[in-house]
Amino acid sequence: MLSLMRKHAGSWMIKILLGGIAITFVTWGGYQVTSQRSGRMATVNGETITAEEYRLTYKRLIEQVQQRFGNNLNEEMIQNLQLPKQAVDQLIDQMLMRQAASDLEIRVSDEDLSRSIRSIGAFQTAGIFDPRRYQTILERNNLNPESFELSQRDSLLTEKLNILITGSVKVSDDEASAFFNWNNVTVDLEFVLFEPDSYPDISVTAEEIQQFFERRKDSYKTEPELKVRYLKFEDQSYLARVDISDDEISEYYDEHPDEFQNPKTVEARHILLKVGQDAAGEEAAKVQEKIENILQKVRGGQDFAELAKQYSEGPSKDKGGYLGSFRRESMVKPFADKAFSMEAGEISDPVRTRFGWHIIKVEKVNAATVTALADAKDKIRKKLADGYAKQLAYDAAESIFDATFEGDKLEIVAADNQLTSYTTDFFTRQGPTQAIQNKAAFAKTAFELPEGEISEIEDFGDGYYLMEIIGKHAAKIPELSAVEKTVSADLIKEKKSEKAKTDAEALLSALKDGAALAAASKEFDLKIQSTGFFKRNDSIPNIGFERDLSRAAFELSEQKSLPPEIIKGRKGYYIIQFRQRQAPSLADFEKEKEDIKNQLLQQKRFKAFQAWLDQRKKSSEIVIEESFQNS
Repeated sequence: MLSLMRKHAGSWMIKILLGGIAITFVTWGGYQVTSQRSGRMATVNGETITAEEYRLTYKRLIEQVQQRFGNNLNEEMIQNLQLPKQAVDQLIDQMLMRQAASDLEIRVSDEDLSRSIRSIGAFQTAGIFDPRRYQTILERNNLNPESFELSQRDSLLTEKLNILITGSVKVSDDEASAFFNWNNVTVDLEFVLFEPDSYPDISVTAEEIQQFFERRKDSYKTEPELKVRYLKFEDQSYLARVDISDDEISEYYDEHPDEFQNPKTVEARHILLKVGQDAAGEEAAKVQEKIENILQKVRGGQDFAELAKQYSEGPSKDKGGYLGSFRRESMVKPFADKAFSMEAGEISDPVRTRFGWHIIKVEKVNAATVTALADAKDKIRKKLADGYAKQLAYDAAESIFDATFEGDKLEIVAADNQLTSYTTDFFTRQGPTQAIQNKAAFAKTAFELPEGEISEIEDFGDGYYLMEIIGKHAAKIPELSAVEKTVSADLIKEKKSEKAKTDAEALLSALKDGAALAAASKEFDLKIQSTGFFKRNDSIPNIGFERDLSRAAFELSEQKSLPPEIIKGRKGYYIIQFRQRQAPSLADFEKEKEDIKNQLLQQKRFKAFQAWLDQRKKSSEIVIEESFQNS
């Protein structure tokens, strides 16, 4: 059992450590692949892709999605995301790229591979490749150097192929200008809003309510409800049974050295003068001159903290520039490189980062240390005890679960074992009112559980659960009398919206016939408002985010000042009228041109490579085994 606990104790640390590695590691998810575990998945131009490769790729995709959705991931979501198909497509694409690289005689040298692996931060100690760390990380992820290096070589091969295929792709100044203009052109509108809630005198008859209910009765159907009996096995209840020996603590300490490393930290203050990362010329020179003047005051003996309060433009200004203690990775590289090269009491020359110019004063340097076993004992003991207690709780739940195989009810088995059972009130899919940490997961499990059966052992974050349905209310359409107030309110809301829409259409028709907005809107007691200038993707002033309205606005011009129809928004129905259009300035474009060209270049390269891959796929002989064709 101790080895099991050690294995789980390290898993999260390794996942975090591997977050920065470019190559994807294959890990095991909690789902079963229904396909074969061996044999052939497909052939691509005569070369075989095995079912084992499919299984591993599929598991990798499951792991990636599981990191996003956690315990909410289920079989329905997997099918909606088409993960099996994605796995098939990825493997075929990879094979096509390997074959193309071979045809084009693209190679990855041992030197290329070594340089790539050595540059991966997760394998480095103090910025230098650490062979021991490399081996340790691979072992903890059930990988060997040969398989990892093969994967990394494939990754580099694909990168070289991509560069060859897309190397001729260019972005012209005209393309960049068109993109800039499209994104930065602005328009100014006048508008009126017909709000449904501005029509207070809407009444409905009993007959209308009845007819409305008959048309919409399904929308008033009650939700199904369940009543559940459950047992709860909490970790903390089993802690008293756990006894952790000193030998186990020492063994854990020896096998997890990284957990007890305390890296070097620096305690410092700084004075920051902000300047844009790309700023140059007179603007940059002025800021640099100002930081130099401040440095002279510091060197002249003036109090650093007081100068920071007076001049600094960073969030730590009010604290005299105090940053506290920080690790190297907590700061941007130029700042960290300088701060970690200084001694306590030392003041730096100006340092430029993407935030601006800094003057750094190091208050204290805390050397890297290792937490001694004696100091770590209590923490290790608690960690191991919590792990053992969790296992004991699971064992207890498993014992009760096994006892229900004879068909006994949960209440009977609980009484035989002197356990307390709990009963919920009737609840919907939103979950019960009881103190359960993950109510949504509890409800989901309950609604998927066949009546009369005991659930599998479930972990809802605050212990292990066994559940049994003891009552069920099916969804049903209520009598009108039970929901009449709600139906009446819904009908009134609909009639208000219809009235607002009718009036808006009448006003737009009048405007198209030549009426002036100012005069025509008075008939409806509407206030004309102005947006001022806004861009396509901006929140519209005095309106908010309305995609349909924004789209219609940028189709207007002096010749076409009105939209073809009214526009429904969140607050009601809008009529808009064009006032002005304003093109962005050439000077602004020149400032952003290179960034825009780089952005467009990446997009064009992606499309070019995808087009090449699609063409390669069309001209290749690809045979997918029947059992994988519906993936």
